[in-house]
Amino acid sequence: MLDVALLGTSGMMPLPDRYLTALICRLKGKMLLIDCGESTQVTLKILKYGFKNIDIICITHFHGDHVLGLPGLLLMISNSNRTDDLTIIGPIGLRKVVESLLIVAPEINFKINYIEIKESVEKPIKISGFSIYTTDLEHKLQCLGYSIEVERKGKFDKAKAIKNDIPKKYWGNLQNGEEIVLEDITYKSDMVLGKKRKGIKVTYFTDTLYLEKLKEFARGSDLLVSEGLYGDESKKEKAVEYKHMTFLDSCKIAKGGDVKELWLTHYSPSLTNPEEYLEMAQEEFKNTNLGYDRKEKSLLFEEEGE
Repeated sequence: MLDVALLGTSGMMPLPDRYLTALICRLKGKMLLIDCGESTQVTLKILKYGFKNIDIICITHFHGDHVLGLPGLLLMISNSNRTDDLTIIGPIGLRKVVESLLIVAPEINFKINYIEIKESVEKPIKISGFSIYTTDLEHKLQCLGYSIEVERKGKFDKAKAIKNDIPKKYWGNLQNGEEIVLEDITYKSDMVLGKKRKGIKVTYFTDTLYLEKLKEFARGSDLLVSEGLYGDESKKEKAVEYKHMTFLDSCKIAKGGDVKELWLTHYSPSLTNPEEYLEMAQEEFKNTNLGYDRKEKSLLFEEEGE
């Protein structure tokens, strides 16, 4: 099971009833955060998710509404007595940006590992059970889209274990992904497990022009969280000028990528009533829902062949 929550849904600036866009994913107590604008630590505290177990922070780009909450959040994590390393992923220049922000918060008592993405590759970054994929978006500076996948190994296959002559005392170790080496024999987990089962996939896009390739990147997502700076298509030209997407742009990606559900987010401060445009969006992609601050959902593994 993967818990997902929108911490905020505002673009550009926080509003009294709408904090800046950020998303938190929680897997077996470990957490991954995408973006960290002002107010992120406040809305996270309201959710009562805690701070200590945030292992990964993924930054889409370096505009202030996506990073200015980092000093406060990292201080809160530090105050929670975290000592384990924390990983921050983002575009080129990530270390310089974060270390500059931390001039006002020098009391961090854990190590930060930086992963700067020059260009997207197919191989995922694997941390704390999360498999993290990136893709290049098109904004006014380097911007990344993310897919977060939780893989699911195959079921234990007793017949396969017996066929491969695996000693019974090692079955549990191999099921947990360990590799057993005995003299000249190596036992691997795939020798006792069946076919890999479908996992969970969450994709996140914000601050980008509409790009056809995003359909493929998001393909098969259980949840797509994507920006809808404007609901009114008469503002499409303005969205393109500033390299953003409208409700319909995100709906086209969801539909073309065969995703299960779309949450819209990153609303313009001028978009005071996104509900007004929901029906239009659902005509393009039926399972479109409006994001709102602290909207939560638990995504479950599909039970296949059980």
